[in-house]
Amino acid sequence: THDARRTTKDPGIESWTMTSADEYKAAGNKALQAGNTSEAIEQYTKAINADGSNHVYYSNRSAAYLKQGDANNALEDAQACIGLNPAFAKGYSRKGAALHALKRFNDSVAAYNEGLAKFPSDAGLAKGLADVKREKDNPTGASAGGGGIFSSQMMAQMALDPRLRPYLNDPEVMAKIQLVQQNQSMLPTVMSDPKMMEFFGLMMGKGTADEAEESSPPPPPPPPSAESAASNAEASKKEEAEKAEADQMEVEEDLSQLSPEERKKVEAQKAANAKKLEGNEYYKAKQLEKALAAYDEAIAADPTNMTFLSNKAAVYFTQKKWDTCIEDCLKAVEVGKANKAPFEDRAKALTRCAKAYQKKKNLEKAIEYCNLAQLESFDRGTQRLLKTLELEKRKADKLAYQDDEKAEEAKQRGNEHFRTKNWAEAVKEYEEAVKRAPKNAAIRNNLSAALCKIMDFSGAKREIEQAIDLDPTYVKAWARKGDIETVMKEYHKALESYKKGLALDNTNATCKQGLQKVTALISYGRQSMTEEQKKEQAAHAMDDPDIRNILTDPVIQQVLRDFSENPNAAQQAMMDGGVRAKIEKLIAAGVIETR
Repeated sequence: THDARRTTKDPGIESWTMTSADEYKAAGNKALQAGNTSEAIEQYTKAINADGSNHVYYSNRSAAYLKQGDANNALEDAQACIGLNPAFAKGYSRKGAALHALKRFNDSVAAYNEGLAKFPSDAGLAKGLADVKREKDNPTGASAGGGGIFSSQMMAQMALDPRLRPYLNDPEVMAKIQLVQQNQSMLPTVMSDPKMMEFFGLMMGKGTADEAEESSPPPPPPPPSAESAASNAEASKKEEAEKAEADQMEVEEDLSQLSPEERKKVEAQKAANAKKLEGNEYYKAKQLEKALAAYDEAIAADPTNMTFLSNKAAVYFTQKKWDTCIEDCLKAVEVGKANKAPFEDRAKALTRCAKAYQKKKNLEKAIEYCNLAQLESFDRGTQRLLKTLELEKRKADKLAYQDDEKAEEAKQRGNEHFRTKNWAEAVKEYEEAVKRAPKNAAIRNNLSAALCKIMDFSGAKREIEQAIDLDPTYVKAWARKGDIETVMKEYHKALESYKKGLALDNTNATCKQGLQKVTALISYGRQSMTEEQKKEQAAHAMDDPDIRNILTDPVIQQVLRDFSENPNAAQQAMMDGGVRAKIEKLIAAGVIETR
């Protein structure tokens, strides 16, 4: 039977996998509609594990992540969706929405524009672009003169505080404050600056207005003059210089208690670190050969420090010398293990090794070293790289598997099984042919026919719809789609499919016969239905977005009222081709009934 074939591992395992993935997707859709985002994500993940080459599963999981508030993972899945199918409009909508949620407005605009360049009439992309532009041009964060953490009132209060005044006279601090005033979301970025952290700490320690009244402090001093402000700034700089000098003195070590060997080792480490810093400066200046020479001197002075080898590997990576980079990364890890270097440092070297393998197009090795890096020390950035590599490998494997000649061979084997009514084997061969030639509409049409024979109408419909996406002028596909929809009692859809087929070829016998059959079913078939069956058909039709859109159309709503209240007006409205087509679709769907 169909179910037995689907659960048998061999020869039908591929068919079982495709069905399972669709079932997981359906469960995820149901959970997402119910607002259960965690369950939806879990089900979509199962679908991806079952069939990682289907872009729709990544698109759906991206939507679930975004609804859950996890924009970073939503963005990763959107990029995966586009990577698998750049011709899928929804992928660009998902990417734009995730970037919008992350407040990366320019990137979001670019994502929507990239999609609109391919799908200029897509309403979802157009709306998403308009939304992000509106928020970008009219940010909700406070402006310099409005509310927010650096509002005009707050700035005036801080100017009266002698502790904060020197910071407000510092051009660097003021530049960062203005950045936050323009966009409140930049606050976490500017807070990475130590001076801003110190300033913010003082600012937060001021106390509330109520506390100030209770403690009755002396009145604040008058605003400073330009001369006193300059004096304060100079005093502040002098204080910072003295503090820096004191800090420098604190790090000086007393070597007098060390043995000659220990003193020599410490001095060698100092010399090595000095050479490393020299190498870093050369690297920043793009003087890569000098950087390598400095790192070599550091290694000669202290061969126990893996950092110097890691830095050399970074230089080789910049020079695109991938093999040398990998060699030094692995040397660095060995030195690190021998000298108990931090796990994080070893993980970084392994991650760089993975990136070098990625550049060499050796994705298997890149994934291997990413996993090794995660075993040393888990890192979110490395995990994102790992996901990207796995996606790239799946895509590369899928492309490498494609072969038109082998697809034709599998198709012919499928045809032979179909002729001998060995439906399960026919499905297996057609599915193999689809993997070998995923853009061949005729093969998908054959697969759809075989799936119909084992009563898998949902799978058959999926395949025939993909065939039509590949070739919208394929009349046989439109005819088969109509046949499947008739069996599924989706008469309104079948009517439309047959008409589209006849629009392409008005002599096609299958479409003509199908249209006559479905018209008769619409006209007379409901007469033999029980009330329960009629309600079931109408409820099934209401799952169709097109039907729901028609029913929410104010013009159609008025026409439906006129049928009972003002028949003349209704008949007049039916003379309009568009209105007539919509009413006929509702009748075909069983949503309304003629008497």
